[in-house]
Amino acid sequence: MRKVLTIITVLVIFSGSLKAQDPTVQDLKNQAAKSIPKDPKDTAVKKWKTGGLFNLNVNQGSLSNWSAGGDKFSFSVNAYLNVFAFYKKNKHSWDNNLDLAYGIVNTTSLGSRKASDRIDLLSKYGYAISKKWNVATLFNLRSQFTNGFTYSKTTAGKDTSSVISKTFAPAYVLLSLGLDYKPKDNFSLFISPLTERWVIVSDKFIKPLYGVPAGKNAKNELGAFISANYTAKLGGNFVYKTKLDMFSNYKQKPQNIDFFWTNALTAKLTRYINFSLNVDMIYDDDTKNVNPVKGPAPQWLQLMGIGFAYNFTKK
Repeated sequence: MRKVLTIITVLVIFSGSLKAQDPTVQDLKNQAAKSIPKDPKDTAVKKWKTGGLFNLNVNQGSLSNWSAGGDKFSFSVNAYLNVFAFYKKNKHSWDNNLDLAYGIVNTTSLGSRKASDRIDLLSKYGYAISKKWNVATLFNLRSQFTNGFTYSKTTAGKDTSSVISKTFAPAYVLLSLGLDYKPKDNFSLFISPLTERWVIVSDKFIKPLYGVPAGKNAKNELGAFISANYTAKLGGNFVYKTKLDMFSNYKQKPQNIDFFWTNALTAKLTRYINFSLNVDMIYDDDTKNVNPVKGPAPQWLQLMGIGFAYNFTKK
């Protein structure tokens, strides 16, 4: 009888121990069923978007005893680099963009000549006042890397050249305050009735070509400014980008508007091979025509090629 009581006592104690463990076991099950919370860094909205594109086109040709004629040797190289950094937080935005382009052409008959040369830096800060409108201030610098020449022939028929531009001469510096309209991610329109622009030329021999007064290194202008930017995917791998800047000088002939228009059509052929077509137009009423007989006229630049391309935009 004593053994039976002992066994019953042990069973009661063991049963109570199991009941005491039930909540603990259940808690462990509940904890295991819960999903692991994500680190805040995993879900945080990125404030910066950075990236860019590098493009290099190279062409070469040669002729020997070619009955149709032509240059014995030709070689051209064009390089383009675009980098950008966009910041966005709450109502604040800050867009930064840098375009660099340089190209040369070398032929047996003409020698080496510059095909393209551009420095274009843009920085724009905006504060949102509605869903599509920002109060914004804009800074822009445009210039070039190396000397530019105009080519002609003497009365004796010999080739001659004259320097018409130099490194950072001219340099166009623009500071503007206005409104920025952004209805979509691929389009923006900046409008400013208050813009100050400086045309900087330090070389005394080429100052007259850009309207800079003698004895000064810069010409100051006050006027209105409009800048439109648009990007479109045209189907397949084609992407079209265009930028149009317009400036009207209040101080002198405001009806004669200066234009700076860039167009780029690109198509990705393979991972590292791109097709590109660039067409630029500049019109400045104060810039002398390379043909002294004619007045101011639009300046056109067109480049087309297939070459190496590397996109380092972070996704």
